[in-house]
Amino acid sequence: MDIRWDILAEYAPFFLKGTLLTIGLSIASILIGTILGLFIGLGKMMRNKLLALPFSVYVTCFRGTPLLVQILLIHFAVVPLFLGETNAIVAAIVTLSLNAAAYIAEIFRAGIQSIDRGQMEAARSLGMNHVQAMRHVILPQAIKRMIPPLGNEFVVLIKESSLASIVAAPELMYWGKAMQGQYFRVWEPYVTAAIIYLVLTLSLSFLLTRLERRLATE
Repeated sequence: MDIRWDILAEYAPFFLKGTLLTIGLSIASILIGTILGLFIGLGKMMRNKLLALPFSVYVTCFRGTPLLVQILLIHFAVVPLFLGETNAIVAAIVTLSLNAAAYIAEIFRAGIQSIDRGQMEAARSLGMNHVQAMRHVILPQAIKRMIPPLGNEFVVLIKESSLASIVAAPELMYWGKAMQGQYFRVWEPYVTAAIIYLVLTLSLSFLLTRLERRLATE
């Protein structure tokens, strides 16, 4: 296999910019998705079935439809509706956040429900209201159990950010496709992109493993 090192050197600055944007998209989507996921997960757990229904519908819709379709809809329909024109980066962040929130909501729901109900009853007997009990007793215990599935979702989100290239967001995969289109080469752009994604996901997995071990000792 003949490797064209010259075109790799030429596109190195573009791959760097694409990697930084990929990291930015991922971090923004993880933060927004986690916050939304927590509220959606709590909403889905409400005892009033009518109030919980919209949250269940949200989770079902975003988990049951392809992310690619969601990106295209939000890029070409939703973002222009609010901004007057579309924006690939905004569309990518919004889509990734909303999609991740649906999965994270289920992680929060399962984590919270895995805590024995006696913990809530004990907290309420000490004078805490429901919100205080969730904040100070239930969630701290549940989060320790949720680190592995949350970590998996964050890793998946980094890889799924590559779909933003379909709407011309200049992230990592966008520049891989640009190199392939310019030089009609396959190995150099896509293997390079794959290696960078692998480094990003392995780095995140390492940090999450360290965090999980640290929380386990506390």
